[in-house]
Amino acid sequence: MTPNPSKQPAHRSLEEINQSVAVPDTPQPAFWRKFLAYSGPGALVAVGYMDPGNWLTSLAGGGQFQYRLLTVLTIAILIAMFMQTLAIKLGVVAGQDLAQAIASHLPRPLRYGWWLLNEVAMVATDMTGVLGTALALKMLFNLPLAVGIILTIADVLIVLLFLRFGIRRVEMLVLLAILTVGIIFGIEVARAHANFPQVLQGLIPSHVIIDNHAALVLSLGIVGATIMPHNLYLHSSLAQSRRYDRHDARQVGEALRFAKWDSNVHLVAAFLINALLLVLGGTLFFGHSQAFASLSGVSRGLQTPAVVGQLASPLMGSLFAIALLITGLISSITSTLAGQIVMEGYLRIRLPLWQRRLLTRTVTLIPVLLIGWRVGFRDQALEQLIINAQVVLSIALPFTLFPLVALTASHKLMHNRVNHRISTVLGYGLATVISGLNLLLVMNWF
Repeated sequence: MTPNPSKQPAHRSLEEINQSVAVPDTPQPAFWRKFLAYSGPGALVAVGYMDPGNWLTSLAGGGQFQYRLLTVLTIAILIAMFMQTLAIKLGVVAGQDLAQAIASHLPRPLRYGWWLLNEVAMVATDMTGVLGTALALKMLFNLPLAVGIILTIADVLIVLLFLRFGIRRVEMLVLLAILTVGIIFGIEVARAHANFPQVLQGLIPSHVIIDNHAALVLSLGIVGATIMPHNLYLHSSLAQSRRYDRHDARQVGEALRFAKWDSNVHLVAAFLINALLLVLGGTLFFGHSQAFASLSGVSRGLQTPAVVGQLASPLMGSLFAIALLITGLISSITSTLAGQIVMEGYLRIRLPLWQRRLLTRTVTLIPVLLIGWRVGFRDQALEQLIINAQVVLSIALPFTLFPLVALTASHKLMHNRVNHRISTVLGYGLATVISGLNLLLVMNWF
């Protein structure tokens, strides 16, 4: 049984993308043919797990505790898989994105408040992409950070250019970007000659996470940087991009199955990239000065013989900067789409993508430029701004997780696809734990 069409929202989520990608409609096509047809939304979501905030926590974790926080990274990605699965289920079964579903249960004042909180979270997400891109441009071309920040306005045109060709091509572009970043870090870790038996030991939980305050704080940062509100909004909408019969229980079940495969495969890729970053930090910078526990510090360290010995070369630093630039630019696409979902769902206002992108980027640039001007556009100060943006996202997260679990546990909304009782208990439990960890992170920050 699928939801009654009369209960569907008046406007489809991301209407220009919704049901725009055809999938095979034969009952039993080859698994890979079906998987490839559904593959793509997971890549767009996975980008959110590889933003500069994740880079900072992974590199710092490796630099300070070598490989011992790999177990935290593993747990964080498993939680992410579970939460993204709930977002997929909401989109496919209910035919609504998370913003539409939450808004339909809120009175107008609360709906506006929820929108404002999530709008701030979208800006914080965009801020990490802006700063990551500006730092990469400085590493590659020695551009002043202020110039790099202003140049990020141009990525509005990049986003529009690719979206004009349809979401399928955007998905392929993002997948290519993820592969490129993965290859870059694979090369750098291979050149670093990591001790892989020690790396594997890092997957075993260590008491240092509890005993050492700095390790605990970094662990909270890794978990807090992994689960982000915009990824859940985005996935609940992108899950509706495939075209199939929404009233056919078999096709709905197929859509759920392959969307979960797509999500989990790409989240594993995101885990591997973050793990490579942590291993890189643990191999090259463990035991060194805290000066290398930053994006700009790592770039310098990769070119400094006193730090990495014979591995030092401009190529190592350039590859690192190129990977950072790619993720900064690609994250612009996902933050644009997530921002549009939030605005349409809560305010029921639709803007052309170029207007939405320009609005988000303008609102983002104002505080970044003001803070940059105040602190003199120093690398360290702007990287601290990335960390501050993660704190904002941590505050917004409970207002996303608890409604997501509640909505997918609703028989009225989900019918026979409602969460199993165990899934609901697990969902509320994870939401409580993550919210508590993020609260600790926020308290530590203050």
